Amino acid sequence: MKKGLNANQIKLIAIIAMTIDHIADILFPGFPAEPVPILLHIIGRLTAPIMWFFICEGFFYTRNLKKYLLRMFTFAVVSHFAYCFAFGINYIPFSTGELFSQTSVIWPLAWALVALWINKNGDQFKPWQKKLLLGVIYIINIPADWSTIAVLTIVSMYAYRGNLEKQMKEMMIYVVIYALISFVFVNKVYGVISLFVILVYWVLKQYNGQKGKGNWMKWLFYIYYPGHLVVIGILRLLIYGNVPLLF
Repeated sequence: MKKGLNANQIKLIAIIAMTIDHIADILFPGFPAEPVPILLHIIGRLTAPIMWFFICEGFFYTRNLKKYLLRMFTFAVVSHFAYCFAFGINYIPFSTGELFSQTSVIWPLAWALVALWINKNGDQFKPWQKKLLLGVIYIINIPADWSTIAVLTIVSMYAYRGNLEKQMKEMMIYVVIYALISFVFVNKVYGVISLFVILVYWVLKQYNGQKGKGNWMKWLFYIYYPGHLVVIGILRLLIYGNVPLLF
């Protein structure tokens, strides 16, 4: 065994950070500018970049992309309803006139795999076809959690797979854009906290390149992600009633 953390251990860190982040959403809705919720949400910023990193790894190592895509898109559909229930969002996107946060981050993760496949097999398309396909992918992910930035970041990180420093630089270029947009149009505290995804560098630097024993973490995440969102939704109803929690 190599020293450091394997993929399963780092994914477990992502699950813990995500849970802490969503507990903060319940206890301190609306991203208040207070020390405790800010600290909890900063911890939560570890989750998304770990997901992005391992989508790159998953695409590189998968033996069956079709099964991987089917699994991710099924996961995205299930997670959509769990995410909407958790935060009091209408299950039908755009029905309330909102553009952002209409579905979970799993949606852009799934589409990022498609974008990676298009880039890898670019010679099968004419240049304009490739640009059109990628453009459509970017557009349809605008309403998701982390929006199109998630797809753009994963595509850029994959281009520098094996060079964590460059991956982090590429990630931060897009996250800064996301943070600025969020700061101006969504929530100032959320915009600033988004920048703390850079803390993931010290976690991913411990990655030893090994998967870890068994597939238990993969299936745990597929079950835990929508499952914990259902619990968050129940707590939301018990504490606040049927009102949305997100800004």
